[in-house]
Amino acid sequence: MNQIVPEFVAARTLSEAPVPVTYKAATLRGLDVFYREAGPRDAQTVLLLHGFPSSSHMFRDLIPVLAGRYHVVAPDYPGFGYSSARSPDRFDYSFATLAEVIEEFTAAIGLTDYVIYMQDYGGPVGLRLALRNPVKVRGFIVQNAVANVEGWNPDVVAKLAPAWQNRNAETEAPLRALLAADTTRFQYTHGASRVERLSPDAWAFDQALLDRPGNGSIQLELLYRYQDNVAQYPKWQDYLRLAQPPLLVVWGDNDPFFTAQGRDLYKALVPATQVLSYDAGHFALETHAAEIADAIIGFLDRLPAGR
Repeated sequence: MNQIVPEFVAARTLSEAPVPVTYKAATLRGLDVFYREAGPRDAQTVLLLHGFPSSSHMFRDLIPVLAGRYHVVAPDYPGFGYSSARSPDRFDYSFATLAEVIEEFTAAIGLTDYVIYMQDYGGPVGLRLALRNPVKVRGFIVQNAVANVEGWNPDVVAKLAPAWQNRNAETEAPLRALLAADTTRFQYTHGASRVERLSPDAWAFDQALLDRPGNGSIQLELLYRYQDNVAQYPKWQDYLRLAQPPLLVVWGDNDPFFTAQGRDLYKALVPATQVLSYDAGHFALETHAAEIADAIIGFLDRLPAGR
């Protein structure tokens, strides 16, 4: 059964002094992969994988809090944030390639193992990463990322599916609508409680990056290629069922894209999963960073010290 987190819960972690965050870039495949890093290098690493249409910027409040005890790394995928954004005719914008790049990135900066935090696009990147090298993954924190068809809002699927089946100017129109400023704001505001905590900086930053010349074609390609992830759902479910990794689910229950069935899949596959639900939307960190940080620290503290 899911644990509903009360609105009045106060996170002890925010009373701790914030840890400085550093901003760097690793060069691989001729790409600059930007990342945020904080915390002691000899502590357990938490690899933060962002969603659409965001970047490592979505973790700006979480990183300093976790870094008081843990080593935290948050990269931007190619085409997102401050990472290189080659045109689609010069780079394969598929989720398989993004996972390969992130795997090479972790090796380049010397990560030997990590707990993966995955939100939205972070799900297909993180689960591919785990299947490619499962020995490096010590656990998962899942925040509004799905691995089953039932986890999708059917209305959203109805808009995406025509382009997946027959991509043309007409069927691509709903995909293009996902890049509009109103839609970007909607992704942050829909279903969000504590609206006074919603910073307009979040969607303004995302939209500024979406509006860069050429970035629309990058995002359209990834939205089209999302169908590749759906085809992988059975494989990802088998992995979770067999591996039984440590799992924490922190879920915004008012998500307009992903359903409670997406949330509950993880506990069905891995019964020891802890599921925490919040009165929040797709980007739950925007309004519930304190509670989520507290839950994550508790989860990480319970992990075995070694592999």
